Amino acid sequence: MKTIFQSVMAIGLFALGASVQAASFRTVVIDPGHGGHDKGGQWGQVYEKHLALDTATRLEAQLRQRGINTVMTRRSDYFISLPQRVSLANSYRDAIFVAVHYNYTWKPEAFGLETYYCTPQSQQLAQCVHACITKRVATADRGVKFARYYVIHQTTIPAILVECGFVSNTQERERMKTAWFRESLACGIADGIMHFRSGY
Repeated sequence: MKTIFQSVMAIGLFALGASVQAASFRTVVIDPGHGGHDKGGQWGQVYEKHLALDTATRLEAQLRQRGINTVMTRRSDYFISLPQRVSLANSYRDAIFVAVHYNYTWKPEAFGLETYYCTPQSQQLAQCVHACITKRVATADRGVKFARYYVIHQTTIPAILVECGFVSNTQERERMKTAWFRESLACGIADGIMHFRSGY
């Protein structure tokens, strides 16, 4: 039977290990959602696939400026399957995975940011990123949530999915069509990644 001291030590070592793991990654795999025939959420000529790619490209630029290696699952408007995205992410061991999406719902009044994780190793990453985005962008904070989305459920590295706002909301859609809004989102995600890397 473990003593209380042994249990406390084990918890402490686990926390230390998690911190070391967080600080040790060298690469960020950036996954712009949808692409090609898969438009994602849309309203008129505003397509999620375009917004996600632009935001992801801005995120890559932000991370490279901060000395972080990056890998993009797609760099233009073409379709890539969910298993292909996961396979690419899992080919890196010293990495984290960040999927960039925009939301859509039949409720036009819904708006705001939310960040998803699936595994315990990803929860801290999600919390760091979400907190930093909400500091950069003034909108509703819909929180950090657990979900089993394929790309964050099947990855073996810390993985999150960021929903950057609702294409279906009129006011939010007008903001996401502007470069400053997408740049602010990219900066916020990058801030959160760097915070996570520092050992949170």
